[in-house]
Amino acid sequence: MFEIKARDKTVERALLVGAYIDPAQKAEARSLLEELEELVNTLGIPVVDRMLVAHRESHARYLLGTGKAQEIADIVKQSECDVIIFDNELSPAQQRNWEELAGVTVADRQEIILDIFGARARTREARIQVDLARMEYSLPRLSHAWSHLGQQGGGIGAKGEGESQLEQDKRKIRGQIDRLKRELETVRRARTTQRKDRKRTPVPNAAIVGYTNVGKSSLLRRLTGADVLVENKLFATLDTTTRKIALPNKQPLLLTDTVGFVRKLPHQLIESFNATLEEAAFSDFLIHVLDASQPDVMEFFNTTMHVLTDLGADTKQMLVVFNKVDKVEDPAALANLRNHFPDAVMVSVQTGAGMIELVDRISDFVRKDTVTVELRIPAARADMLARLHREGIQGAIHYEEDWTWVTATMPTSSLDHFAPFLAIAAVVGEEVAAGPGER
Repeated sequence: MFEIKARDKTVERALLVGAYIDPAQKAEARSLLEELEELVNTLGIPVVDRMLVAHRESHARYLLGTGKAQEIADIVKQSECDVIIFDNELSPAQQRNWEELAGVTVADRQEIILDIFGARARTREARIQVDLARMEYSLPRLSHAWSHLGQQGGGIGAKGEGESQLEQDKRKIRGQIDRLKRELETVRRARTTQRKDRKRTPVPNAAIVGYTNVGKSSLLRRLTGADVLVENKLFATLDTTTRKIALPNKQPLLLTDTVGFVRKLPHQLIESFNATLEEAAFSDFLIHVLDASQPDVMEFFNTTMHVLTDLGADTKQMLVVFNKVDKVEDPAALANLRNHFPDAVMVSVQTGAGMIELVDRISDFVRKDTVTVELRIPAARADMLARLHREGIQGAIHYEEDWTWVTATMPTSSLDHFAPFLAIAAVVGEEVAAGPGER
């Protein structure tokens, strides 16, 4: 079976390079380069040095000018580095030119992120998504991956007279890409079916979103007691995890942890991870977690909002949560965040600070879409009582000879099922019309 040839990952000394044109972008470029180092460390690759390079314009050959490119190549040889990793996206031709100039492996941020995702994928869905993204990334870079690709084949049984090995291999990759897309569509349909099954049991759902490594999985574990992976690494978890919790008023809630976002996320991953990220678009509301201790917290907020906009989830009700407040040493920094986000909740998942307030605020969000009703159910309709119990709807029960009276709080989406048995209903303290079962 044809496979993409993997790069040699046994690198020991990496040089990181970040390039920018506009002087106003220098601070952001430095921040991105620091983030790239975290990404590289996640792969276990030692970093020898970082270079932040200013240039006037982008050049087709090396992205940078030939003089600066030669300077970097000389530094690579002096430092005995075996890989150059660019924070900037390199074209396939630029990547090959750099490898010829420096004589070492050259990668960009996209390839590093793809490698991390490949190492962290656990479920079948995540593996399909990663394989699809890596093949789409590798296809235009195939022409110089093997020395035999320029050879032509022909004769009896050949796919085409004079067809080069390169053309055959590209065709095989395209075939695998098509197969992976079909498999991903199958997974997407299965996820849609699961979502419909959840909707039949109308329990509210909230998606936890945010930048990578802000504490989303830690928050899910703290709120639900779920045994989920928690690591202080970028992209520690890639797969969605959904757990149920009971709020103080006994109202159940499904919490879904989603994959973290990152700046300059490869477009191949944005497209192929739609099946995972769409959980945010189908949730009832979002819990947007931010790292209060990060100097670039506003940039991280904007990155997440940009991705949510692409998914059509930016108009969802959103509860902003600032985590890691225990690591913020400057009170003015927290005051500034409160000014920008007056409705946000400040918490520390590590110490538990602010968690009671967070649960109360989550309860408020759920309460907006619930209604308290009084039901008059015939004694013969035990199936409706069973449904109330199955859907996690709690309430006081009073039995009469031929009737069961239930006062319960339920999602508004459940009203249609119980409308024939409505006696008295109140929505946020206001009485609504009673159903046919009116007392």
